[in-house]
Amino acid sequence: MRITNLNPGDDIGASAWLVEIDGHRILLDAGTHPRHEGRAALPLYDQVAGLEVDAIALSHCHHDHCGSLPVALRHFPRARVMMTEASYFIVERVLHNSVNVMKSQRTELGIAEYPLYHHREVDELAHLFQGFKYRREVEWAVPIEVGERSLPTLEFFDAGHVLGSSGILVRGRKESLFYTGDVCFGPQTILNGARFEDVRADVLLMETTRGSTPTPSGWTREAEMDRLIAAINRALEGHGSVLLPVFALGRTQEMLALLALAMQSDRLPRRPVFIGGLGRVFTEIYDLESHRVDRQHPDLSLHEALNLTVLRDGDVDRMNLGGGKLFVCTAGMMSEHTAAHDLAVRMAGDARQSVFFVGYADPNSPGGRFKASQPGVPFHFSDSAEKLTRECTMETFDLTAHAQRDELADFAVRLDPRTIVLGHGDPDSRDWMEATLRERGAAHTIHQPQPGAEVQA
Repeated sequence: MRITNLNPGDDIGASAWLVEIDGHRILLDAGTHPRHEGRAALPLYDQVAGLEVDAIALSHCHHDHCGSLPVALRHFPRARVMMTEASYFIVERVLHNSVNVMKSQRTELGIAEYPLYHHREVDELAHLFQGFKYRREVEWAVPIEVGERSLPTLEFFDAGHVLGSSGILVRGRKESLFYTGDVCFGPQTILNGARFEDVRADVLLMETTRGSTPTPSGWTREAEMDRLIAAINRALEGHGSVLLPVFALGRTQEMLALLALAMQSDRLPRRPVFIGGLGRVFTEIYDLESHRVDRQHPDLSLHEALNLTVLRDGDVDRMNLGGGKLFVCTAGMMSEHTAAHDLAVRMAGDARQSVFFVGYADPNSPGGRFKASQPGVPFHFSDSAEKLTRECTMETFDLTAHAQRDELADFAVRLDPRTIVLGHGDPDSRDWMEATLRERGAAHTIHQPQPGAEVQA
């Protein structure tokens, strides 16, 4: 078995792993790098140009895992594209939104290489996409010879990260590989935790997102949710508004569910909730799929439980931020020219307002800089807003959709593979995980392949 890391950066980056097994090749994920721009954000497809790839399997529909799919299909035009049923309903919307964002960035930021693909290309490729149920083993390879038997298979396992997320078990004639994708082992507000208990594999390809983040003593998701609800109540009592910067898929719906349940139980006063257009689209899909996925509160319809209002262009600049409004808005990292960014600019200098982070923000992003800011101290927020001085309340709540590092280590020890390949994490995260796994005797061999490197497992 050969595994090639096509991530262009030595960090979380763009997930893309080329796996060769029994003479066949499959690409696991086709992401874009959130910290890079233009073609530099793409996986290292040029390095494997000319190779025949039988299939592309997506673990889920976040941009760092699927954002370069149309480009991958230019390199591997014979590949079939496989994903879970729920991801099938989401992926085209994500890719079309990426085209819109890239077009805007070409104009606003002068990135001449954008867009990397177009709406028509997404439409023309859509017939290649196939959605499969969890726990269904399917063949993915094209026979090399007439009559070839025992083709490699894959099977999707619920990863509990976002709607449609999966770990992927790839089986060959004599060996197997399990790719965790992004995984959350514990239940969130809506989604239940990963269902990896029956997985058996010789090789484990594992994310390490939170490898450098120790779990605080006594941490529980329930306690963090209680703390967030209390903080929102304090903000509303002070006649200010609250901004929760979130990703459109996953974090938006989990935060909306938290708000809906708190309002239904009178733990929060009923208030209108303002969201972005893409967040609304994915929220509708969450509602429509509620009885087809493993989730909590299947009868909770977010559109019915909340007074949701979609923000239109210009609304953020015109709105009165008094009176206790709730904003659940993209982008989670407060990227420029997004509602979360523009709201943060308006709210930063007003002591009545509150900004609450509920997920990861890259330290070099506007969100990361806002998160690290100190009250009354000017800081560089973004190129367009330049410096801000924060007077508003800012707090962080650990409501991650990624597994805690100790949970990942426990899973690896329990799986007991012969080889572990670590990825999707910054160097410190991977180093902690490797040291911990070696100490616990989790595998005979552990690899941290650098960008473009191939390992034999």
